[in-house]
Order: sequence, then structure tokens, then C-alpha cells
Amino acid sequence: MAQADAANPALAALTRFFTRSGHAAPAMGELIGVAYSGGADSTALLLAAVALWPGRVCALHIHHGLQEAADEFQRVCSGLCRSLDVTLYVLRVDARHEPGASPEDAARRARYRALGQLAQQHGLQAVLLGQHANDQVETLLLALSRGAGLPGLAAMPEVLERSGTRFYRPLLQTAPEPLHDWLQRSKTRFIDDPSNLDLRYTRNRIRAELLPVLAAAFPHFRETFARSAQHAAQGQRLLAELAAEDLLVVGNPPVIRLLHKLSDARQTNVLRHWLRLAHQTAPSAAQMAQLLSQVAACTTRGHQIDIKVGAGQVRRQGERLTYNTP
Repeated sequence: MAQADAANPALAALTRFFTRSGHAAPAMGELIGVAYSGGADSTALLLAAVALWPGRVCALHIHHGLQEAADEFQRVCSGLCRSLDVTLYVLRVDARHEPGASPEDAARRARYRALGQLAQQHGLQAVLLGQHANDQVETLLLALSRGAGLPGLAAMPEVLERSGTRFYRPLLQTAPEPLHDWLQRSKTRFIDDPSNLDLRYTRNRIRAELLPVLAAAFPHFRETFARSAQHAAQGQRLLAELAAEDLLVVGNPPVIRLLHKLSDARQTNVLRHWLRLAHQTAPSAAQMAQLLSQVAACTTRGHQIDIKVGAGQVRRQGERLTYNTP
């Protein structure tokens, strides 16, 4: 049967992920969810998980309701899950975006919230996500196009905690073509999402127009881009450790005169860490430059600081910086 086929590239990737990458495998008896859209990548991943952990896997399908084909996606998912004797949990979400906001970002946030909700409801210890090597490259290129720092250039982590749920991405070093080819050879039905062809979306334009050029010019671009993302992730972890140490020194919230003892680079690092850790917000490069300038100028008792960051304001209160929201 297809689900036990050792030729499934997702099965090899999943096995390698938990045996060679140092990630802790789900413990005996733990239930595992697979985010299952019906597309090739999540289909191959679901089959791999069922082969590796029989009787412990369920499928999580998020119905976005953003296109007419969404009901057909659910029917295809239901059919495969019945054939595998796998429980399918479906959650409908409202993934519409606010005016001026990114529809892709809105759909992604809604999807993660929904997956976390399903995982909590059904006692799942982990959820597997089907993002593959091309998705990782696309994420890195999007970050570069926006002038991102190390957190953005680190692209997608292999493991993350969100909404109280542990998510794994075991296919980040697997190209999508072998997954498609194997599913076609095994005659396993999957869905080609028509929205992936809509070139109004930046990620789709990268996939359709840029990745083929990269493949022709740099045949090993997936491996080298992934390596760069890993280097960025390692650098960001070191910066986070340094920021945590510096925050202990300058205080939370930070004492301005203690910030003065740090270099501009370390002030930037610890202030970003403080705003992210304590207030879940991130300043732009321009806002951070303005904040550093104001902190440097803050040498007298009467000097005030009032800079907009995210939905709030960084202000001076006595000897410290504070962050206030409306």
C-alpha cells in the first residue's frame, strides 16, 4: 500500500529528521497531528507519518473558505483519511484580511491559530507541517526583499512553539518534485491548489518566475540557501543570548544610564529583545535609529522620549524606558 511505501521521500525525510537532526521524536503513546491541506506535500507527509506511527496519527484540515474549491479539498482529504483509517478533524476559519493587510499573512495567522486550537482540543503533542525546501527558499527571498534582519533571514525554523503547540517542519530539506512524482507513481490523489497559480501573490511569482531561473543558474541553490538560513538562525540565537544577559544588566524595563554603557549595536540588540519579549512588538529600522538617538541625548533629568513603535509608544518614565499602548 502507498502509505507503507519506503520509496516515499517524505518517509525518508521524516525518519532522518528524528534520527539525524537531534530533534526529540514524539514519545511512545503520544498523538501526532499532520496539517493536511490535500496538497501533494501534506499528503506525502501524512502517508509517511501513518507508516512511521500507525494508530497514533490524525489529520488536521483547515477550511479557509477563501475559494470555491475549498469544499472539494475537504472531500479529497476525507476520502484519503477514510482509506487510511485516520481521524480527520476539520475546522472552518475566517481568514479574510483587513483592508491594506496582506491576505497571505492573514491566512497564515488564521491557520496557525486553528491548528493550535485543534491540537489543544484533541490532546496532540505535536503537529507536523508540510513546508518543503522551495517554501524555505521563497521565505528567505521574501525576507531579503524586505530588508529583513537575522530573524527574517533565518527563514522558517524546523521546530517552533506556537499557541501552546509544538510544530515540526521535517520537509524543509526536501524538494517538492520527488514528492509529486512519488504520489503520481503510487496513484495517490492530491490537490493542485489553483490559488498557487495566481501571480498577484508575491510568493507565487517567486515560485513561478524566479525559482526556475535560480535552478538553471545555481543547481544546488536549495542546499546553499538553506545553509545560509541556518547560519542566520545560529547568529540570531547568539544575539538572543547576549540580549538576555544585557537585559539582566540594564533592567526590565531598561534603565537609561545603564544603556549608555553599551555600544550602539548592543543597545539595539537589547532594546529589540525587550520590546519583543515584554511587549510582543518590533521597531522598524527607522524607529530604532530614532530611539537610539533619543537615548543617547537623554543625559538630563528633563529630557523626554516619546517614539511610536508598533501600536504603542516608547517613553521615558523617571530613569527608565517604558512602553505604553492606547
